[in-house]
Amino acid sequence: MNQTWLWGGFLAFILAMLALDLGVFNRKAHTVSAKEAGTWSAVWVTLAVLFGLGVGHFQGHHKALEFFAGYLVEEALSVDNLFVFILIFSYFRVPPKLQHRVLFWGILGALVMRGVMIAAGAILIERFHWVIYVFGAFLVFTGVRMATHDETDIEPEANPVIRLVRRLVPVTDQYRKHHFFVREPWGPTGTVRLVATPLFIVLALVETTDLVFAVDSIPAVFGVTRDPFIVYTSNVFAILGLRSLYFLLSGVIERFHYLKLGLAVVLVFVGGKMIASKWVDIHIAVSLGVIAAILGAAVVASLLYPKEATERCPVEPDHFRGAGDGAGDGAGDGAGDGAGDGAGGGERDGAGGAGPVEAAGRRNGAASHARGTPEGSRAATPEDAAASESSEPAELS
Repeated sequence: MNQTWLWGGFLAFILAMLALDLGVFNRKAHTVSAKEAGTWSAVWVTLAVLFGLGVGHFQGHHKALEFFAGYLVEEALSVDNLFVFILIFSYFRVPPKLQHRVLFWGILGALVMRGVMIAAGAILIERFHWVIYVFGAFLVFTGVRMATHDETDIEPEANPVIRLVRRLVPVTDQYRKHHFFVREPWGPTGTVRLVATPLFIVLALVETTDLVFAVDSIPAVFGVTRDPFIVYTSNVFAILGLRSLYFLLSGVIERFHYLKLGLAVVLVFVGGKMIASKWVDIHIAVSLGVIAAILGAAVVASLLYPKEATERCPVEPDHFRGAGDGAGDGAGDGAGDGAGDGAGGGERDGAGGAGPVEAAGRRNGAASHARGTPEGSRAATPEDAAASESSEPAELS
């Protein structure tokens, strides 16, 4: 079949599914139930299987195996994303009914970014074959690092994109319903201007996190196939199923504690396969079987040998405080960066207002200083934000 028709038909199908998702099934923000998440997970997996069978019908058995191997690798690696998404949503206390909106737009951005990265990777491999060995060595390094490092903390202040957002646009200290941006009075003069909400900060963090994961996952799929169409379609189906998978597994994902080790072994295997591709030709069916066996063993081991329960300190970010920085220094000194005058609680200054990321940064380094909140000033919660919505600002999407 002509490649143009393949690409056109696939992209049209994906756009139709996304429009159906946002325009029909999720027009209103709501908390996604386990039953709904399970249904959608089954839908996306079924569609991926049907697509793979279609690839086999039109392009041959070998291409179908390549798609299923790429899809399995991407789906497994996307589960690793879920750990980070859970941390992000907990850190910023994102209300459950808003999480689907963040993931929808985050995944839409991921589809575009990954398309660009896959196109660039395909061009590099076609022009410079030695890039395969670079990708392979990188995957081996990443696999070893994943197996030997425990990275469970997030530091928004260390994210350059978040710092850039803060420089370009002020950020409100509370959510504004489901909006990423609103127009409202800002600063001592009360000038109406466009400001971001904490939901946009969360979206930016989700996007940059996916970009980092894509640096690992895309070379991994190039390790099982060099066909850009197979690489992209396997990525897309794995990403589209990620939202429902998040809502389905978010409460139990920590039970699969050996999965990360299994993913590390998969990356080392695929990377070694790429490095040795000049001398050893491993059939795609063997690769698919090895990958499935490794991941299956990791899941079974996690269930047979559960991790001992450990008490975790709850996430208590400071980033929803209604006051400016001066509120952390003592009552009414008015010297806070975000306060115009008085106790620092009334006015939000675009130059230094205590947006969510600004205050979250006080958990690092200056955290002990910032926690000196005077009596009467407390960390606002999403419930407070809902109560404050009686005075609506001008809202944008």
